[in-house]
Order: sequence, then C-alpha cells, then structure tokens
Amino acid sequence: MWKWYALLSAVCAAMTAVLAKMGVRGVDADLACAVRVSFVLILVWGIAIAGGKTKELSHLTPDTLLWLFLSAVATGLSWLFYFRALQDGDVSKVAPLDKLSVPIAMLLGFLFLGESLTLKTAAGGLLITAGALLLLM
Repeated sequence: MWKWYALLSAVCAAMTAVLAKMGVRGVDADLACAVRVSFVLILVWGIAIAGGKTKELSHLTPDTLLWLFLSAVATGLSWLFYFRALQDGDVSKVAPLDKLSVPIAMLLGFLFLGESLTLKTAAGGLLITAGALLLLM
C-alpha cells in the first residue's frame, strides 16, 4: 500500500509546483509560503481530528517531539527555499532540482538510519541526479 501513497504523493507534489508558481505571482514568496502553511495546518489538523487521532497525543514522547520539531524546521526551510526558487525560476527547472532530495534522502538514510544501499539503489540515485542535472542544462 505504501507504493500507492508514494505515487499519490508524487502526483500531489507535481501539482503543488504548478499551483504554487501560480500563487507566488505578484506576492512575496515568504508570505505566499506562510499562507500555504496555514492552509496545510488547517487541513491536516482537520483530518487528524476527523479521524479521531488526537487521542494519541499522549503517546508523543519528548524524543518524538524533538524529532518532529527538527523535521518541521527542515520542512519549513525547504518550503521557503522552494517558494523563493519558484518565484524566480521556471517550474520545469525548479522541480527537477528539488527532486535531488530523493538521492540525498537515500544517502542520508544509508548514513544515519542504516538502510541498505544496494547497487540498484545507488544506480537509481545516480540516474535521478543525472536527470535533474540534464534538465538544468
């Protein structure tokens, strides 16, 4: 099932790039990102509340909260940089460069999480990198 969620994530991310580019026209990128994050906050909390997930809040440990906070900082910075790039650049160039996050995540997963780095995985990461760089030329 995770593969379907990952595919849906990719489709939504692609739509995000185009819709965000349209949303930053004539608006400061940081402000546009802040407005977007506000909408995301409302949407995600609505889903969590509607699904009855909030009763699990007591299960969050300080360690979990720290990792989620650090992830939020990385996400926020990523979105701010992404919106700034979209404001100045073409989606067709910004989106592929942003997707270098895939091989970077693969490398970080190997280094910090002990995930396997097979020949197939390394080759895929290199192909993604080559493709992103080719699209920038």
